[in-house]
Amino acid sequence: MSEHLGKSQAMKYENAVLDDLELQQGLKQINPKFGDFVTRVAGEAWGLPLIDQKTKALITIAVDVINQGQNGPGSPFGAHVNMALKQGATPEEIEELLLFLCAYAGFNKVAGCFGALNEILGK
Repeated sequence: MSEHLGKSQAMKYENAVLDDLELQQGLKQINPKFGDFVTRVAGEAWGLPLIDQKTKALITIAVDVINQGQNGPGSPFGAHVNMALKQGATPEEIEELLLFLCAYAGFNKVAGCFGALNEILGK
């Protein structure tokens, strides 16, 4: 098990946006007003009670795969992978999610995400 994963699992939050000050700072670095806006709006969505934080984090990865029109600074894929890890998702679960998405989002979209995931996980 990687050091990153062990550290991440210890940081589970009740609200993956409102409780993660590092995430909020990263959002504010993109743009302060953007960071505040995303924290308020996404924080409220992440606070809805019926879907657990880990499932919401995996859903955000799926949305990133489907919507991947932009890469580079500000791209949410890496942030959402780290969020999912913090909420208890394993690298294997994220890999299985990407394989599952091949059938629904397309192999070409998923291929690039595997490359990004390998970089995030240090593979």
